[in-house]
Amino acid sequence: MNERIMSIMPSVTLGITSRAKEMAAQGKRICSFAAGEPDFDTPEHIKSAAVRALGAGETKYTAAGGLPALCSAVAEKLAKENGLFYESGQVVISNGAKHSLFNIFMALCSAGDEVIIPAPYWLSYPEMVRIAGGNPVVVHCREDNDFKLTPAEFESIITDRTRAIIINSPSNPIGLVYTESELKALADVAVRHDVYIVSDEVYEKIVYDGQTHVSVGSFSQEIFDRTITVNGFSKAYSMTGWRLGYFAGPSDLVQAVCAFQSHSTSAPNTFAQYAAVEALRGSQECVAEMVQAFAERRACLYERLVSIEGITCVRPMGAFYMLPNISVFGIDSVTFAERLLEREGVAVVPGAVFGVDNNIRISYACSMDVITEGMDRIEKFIASL
Repeated sequence: MNERIMSIMPSVTLGITSRAKEMAAQGKRICSFAAGEPDFDTPEHIKSAAVRALGAGETKYTAAGGLPALCSAVAEKLAKENGLFYESGQVVISNGAKHSLFNIFMALCSAGDEVIIPAPYWLSYPEMVRIAGGNPVVVHCREDNDFKLTPAEFESIITDRTRAIIINSPSNPIGLVYTESELKALADVAVRHDVYIVSDEVYEKIVYDGQTHVSVGSFSQEIFDRTITVNGFSKAYSMTGWRLGYFAGPSDLVQAVCAFQSHSTSAPNTFAQYAAVEALRGSQECVAEMVQAFAERRACLYERLVSIEGITCVRPMGAFYMLPNISVFGIDSVTFAERLLEREGVAVVPGAVFGVDNNIRISYACSMDVITEGMDRIEKFIASL
């Protein structure tokens, strides 16, 4: 077996979700805070566009890099909303933002190349880099700085093998949102050392308290030339199962990824791509409604968490996750999550998989009823420790 593949750590998030589903199938009521999946249905106008495409016979292959109409819609969106001016030929449509990221690292990384990953990080980043032959270099950011990477921390870890840095804002698993000045300072370091910025912006539309998402590539031509912007449809439009994502970046990278994708997956599902055009060009009211619901859930969950003696938690400014610190209870995050699931039927994700073993991740992409009941159970569990 291939050593790189054999060394991959299976997704703990999916593992816990699977165990929770097994317990539910056995008749136990489970309160799941594990999956990063909105509980809303895909909006009707987007589903209808897929139905129309099916009826029109749009069931054949598209170009390897995606449906031209969707590439154009993405380029229009990036120019209008993000201040990023890409040609449609600089856009690649893939099978989810995760697939886009994987393709990027396969194209960027040669053996031994380093990719800087601030922790807490989305658990798939290091595995993707390793599969591509690169070395993930993790920088553990401070909780007292809201887990944000500073320019000094970034610059101190750069070597002559550094190829790229991943910036995820708004972020999974912490919900941090970098300000414009914070992003600009990090981007200046990347330009100074000729390092690519892989900007994962899949949660861009889910921000709170008047925060504004800023795309790092929009600051200057120098930064734009070194930035690869990744996004998708799963989070903003509740299209997780549709498996559609995209990235935009330098033309030589796009050509390399298109060639790679043509031999691996080819283009994504054709009629789903027509639905994605409607998602971008149609009404955005559905997004605002979902974000409002997430904001209400965030307020409820945060208030409940910080009222528990011993727990500290950075208040998220985006996405739909919280990362409470549970170190005061004297057990590691994996043990905490396993016991909580078995004893109280509450599924959370241990922070160890995100590079922070003192924390657990709680997703509030679930109903208010689940949040209320789940927090009652968590309080009961903690009282028993």
